[in-house]
Amino acid sequence: MSRVAVVGGHGQVAQHLLSELRRTGHEPVALVRKEEYREELEALGAEVRLLDIEQQEAPAFAEAFAGCDAVVFAAGGGPDGSIERKRTVDLGGSVKSIEGAHSAGVRRFVQISAIGVDDPLPDDTDDVWRAYVEAKRDADAALRDSDLDWTIIRPGKLTDDEATGRVALGPDVERGEVTRADVAAVVAAVIGESDTVGQQWDLVGGDVPVAEAVRPR
Repeated sequence: MSRVAVVGGHGQVAQHLLSELRRTGHEPVALVRKEEYREELEALGAEVRLLDIEQQEAPAFAEAFAGCDAVVFAAGGGPDGSIERKRTVDLGGSVKSIEGAHSAGVRRFVQISAIGVDDPLPDDTDDVWRAYVEAKRDADAALRDSDLDWTIIRPGKLTDDEATGRVALGPDVERGEVTRADVAAVVAAVIGESDTVGQQWDLVGGDVPVAEAVRPR
């Protein structure tokens, strides 16, 4: 059993993750910016701690991670919205989480990114989408450059379909869809697999059971 801090704990994937962590014997800690989320997330079995990832700095992240064994960065400004929030949430929130984990002595760090963010973008790419991709790309680079025990999961297009329990997972997987519930299952599974440290994997729906897919080939 481990206590796992989930940054962006009210997000759609994160809520699936809180339930999955509890189901698999972990103690989830949801980090959110609004007190009003508490009752909803406690009903999923999570401890709730307040953290505003845009307004607070790395020392506050370290304090929020106190007593935790792992951090999952699940926050995101989404592919829509403002350019600025891509920088403050998707990139800035990740960088401050990395710094906070260092300060708190939490070595295990799993980041939910997005498939294909290292690929070149066409010249006519929408500015908001470009900012989103670049923020995810730079956040992944920052984590790879850290000395944390990191794993990066890069899902394809997310859907709200029910979990299948079967995925395609690897360093270079053809783009496709994946359910949010299956993403959560993969993230929960890799936390306890030491052989996944240093792995950056694309994730889409597939035929391989999650437990098997997270074991490096």
